[in-house]
Amino acid sequence: MPHPAPTPRGAAPVGQLAELGALESGAVLALRLWCEGAREEIGLAGPGLEALTGAMRLLLDHGRRRLMRHGTTCSCLGGDEACFAQLVALAATGEEEEALMLAMLMVRGDMAPALIHHAGDLGRALALSCAQLERLEQMDRPPASHAIH
Repeated sequence: MPHPAPTPRGAAPVGQLAELGALESGAVLALRLWCEGAREEIGLAGPGLEALTGAMRLLLDHGRRRLMRHGTTCSCLGGDEACFAQLVALAATGEEEEALMLAMLMVRGDMAPALIHHAGDLGRALALSCAQLERLEQMDRPPASHAIH
């Protein structure tokens, strides 16, 4: 009986997308959509989309190996995707030393600072989008009842 093909490095599932916070899952979905050419579906414009494109160009042109990802509708979280999500979150919150360690796993050392810059801008744009979405969802909720009994 033939052995199944091994999962490519970086594609092995390390969790579920639903286990991530909004910022991290947004980063993974943006990565997946960008790679599939569905940039208009990402929901980012201007600086956010530019930051994503800058980060993706660095990952594709200067990556230590080929970037692996799952399909847009897949609920799994691949190793490379998890690393990218954490990089975006850390860079967005100013945790540059931690972000640098992750960036150096993904790209050549001389490209890591540029990746952190783009990841931080992307994370801040995603955080803003998440906050705006939360405000819209709250506006759509019916007001809480003030009845005591």
